Amino acid sequence: MPYFLIIALQAFCIYHAIKNRNEYYWYFLILFLPVIGSIIYLVTQVFNKKDLDVVQNEIVSVINPTKKVNDLRKQVEFADTFQNRVHLGDAFYEIDDYNAGIEEYEIALKGNYNQDAGVVKKLLEGHYQTNQFDKVIFCAEKINLRSDFRGSRSQFLYGLALEENGRSKEAEENLKPIDQRYSNYKERYVLAQFLIEKGKITEAKDILEEVILESQHMSKPNRNKYREVINDVKKLVSSLQ
Repeated sequence: MPYFLIIALQAFCIYHAIKNRNEYYWYFLILFLPVIGSIIYLVTQVFNKKDLDVVQNEIVSVINPTKKVNDLRKQVEFADTFQNRVHLGDAFYEIDDYNAGIEEYEIALKGNYNQDAGVVKKLLEGHYQTNQFDKVIFCAEKINLRSDFRGSRSQFLYGLALEENGRSKEAEENLKPIDQRYSNYKERYVLAQFLIEKGKITEAKDILEEVILESQHMSKPNRNKYREVINDVKKLVSSLQ
């Protein structure tokens, strides 16, 4: 197998293992047995979980993360439609270029924030990631009457932005709905930290202990995926004893 293909295969497998928080022994297997280790990893951890097309796209993303952006930019040049702009914005977000993604979404909406709530949510996310908290609040208040806003990540980010602006009571009201069983583990951890800062230790402990209890019933993939945040939850609970 050509050398550059081996490197690409290793890079993808390492990327996939990190993304899915798989066990550390996979890294050693992939690094020290490049071909055999990577093939074993693909067969046992990838091909039985994802379609081949998805895997190929992820390999391309690892090797050339801007390829998708460039392809979609050409598509926009050929047909400057709402959907093509949104797809391009999504591609920018995938490589953590939030400012460029925001620009594409804003062009797509052209100031009409009632046009598509899904894009407004994407804008809200980008503004939060770039610490533009006033704009997070602006976007949230365009969609906060929708039934799918309550308990969503958008509402949670709205709450965090309100806290940044010193509106703690409103922040708490918008953060708490994220506390939903068997989901939102990272957000619930952040919510517990918020409550601790506000002196609401008992409420925070209830959330943290519930997360720990739920973690005992996770599937293996979810244990790998959420291992880091569950460990953080356990440490925070211990610090409250």
